[in-house]
Amino acid sequence: MGEKWAGLAARREAAADVLLAVAVLAFAVPAVVFGRSFPALPFLAVPWWAQIAVGGAAAASMLVRRSVAWPVVAATVACALLTGQTMPLMLAAYSMTSRNTVRSWPWVTAVLAGVHALADYTSPYTDKLPVAVTVRAITLVFLPALVGTWVWRYRSMIRELRAGVRAREERAAAQERRRIAGELHDTVTHAVTVMVLNAGLIQDTDELDEIRKLARNIEDKGVRALTELRELLTALRRKDLPPSAESVEGIPRLVEESRATGLRVALHYDVPEETLPRQAGHACYRVVQEGLNNVRKHAPGTDVQVVCEAHGDVLNVSVVNSGKSRAVPVRVPADAGGGYGLPGLRERVTLVGGRLTYGPTAEGGFALTARIPFHPPDHGEP
Repeated sequence: MGEKWAGLAARREAAADVLLAVAVLAFAVPAVVFGRSFPALPFLAVPWWAQIAVGGAAAASMLVRRSVAWPVVAATVACALLTGQTMPLMLAAYSMTSRNTVRSWPWVTAVLAGVHALADYTSPYTDKLPVAVTVRAITLVFLPALVGTWVWRYRSMIRELRAGVRAREERAAAQERRRIAGELHDTVTHAVTVMVLNAGLIQDTDELDEIRKLARNIEDKGVRALTELRELLTALRRKDLPPSAESVEGIPRLVEESRATGLRVALHYDVPEETLPRQAGHACYRVVQEGLNNVRKHAPGTDVQVVCEAHGDVLNVSVVNSGKSRAVPVRVPADAGGGYGLPGLRERVTLVGGRLTYGPTAEGGFALTARIPFHPPDHGEP
């Protein structure tokens, strides 16, 4: 669609230039043919064919006025001096400023106005009043030049606005892509990681009951992941949470799932679930989810401490591993996550007004910590 409109605009501009060229010819040629053209310099004897040639050159210069100014200026000045036709001077003044093709346009316009005044003063068909000649030169040459500067500034403003709109659209699209990548990472990676771990445990056990239990876990995680993906696709454009989005009440279940896959996880949980906004609770859930996933990938044999507690109007949530690894029979895909987790998690926490920090601990482990503000209701209000 953009290319179509650009093509139409180019054709309109070409048609306008052709019409201007025809108008210049209509002013210059009949005056020469019917003997009504008089050179601005009376001592010059200009043959009729030279006058027609100059008029044709001024008309032809209209076809290149949008790209370069000097052919238009030179041809119209010659046309005014040799034929006495001043209308092309007005077109030249407007063309050079509306396209900003001349830097020192006031000086060039002053020259055009002087040529116009000379041709007007020496013409036998006008008065010889210097004041009237000056007023006509200023009005008919400087005014089109000023209008051209306004047109150029208006076009520049429109171009800047369009460029700004495109830049904002590109930034919004990039933010949306990052948000979708983060949502998909948080939704899929946890479920797939747990399913892979359970599948690995199935290969290491011969007990039928244990195999059935692990298979049910795989099925449950797969069904839940599909449900979350379907809801995610409908909720992403509204920028709200899907109905199945977990809040802080899902953190104990995350811990139990991690324990079932071989991690040693201790949980300290003290959160007023009934007064917690969904956005803040969901951010806490994602912090714990990402922290446990990272432990499975990078330190599966360590002791893990998960803390989620509220102090006033701030939620403190952290996942810290001891760094003292012990051999455990777990298999985790090396490329699980793809490196999207922590940057996306930081954006998620920042969007709810919180702060996420992560890094190694003094004991050789790793800590993922978030502080998320929320505003509990005042129970003293009616």
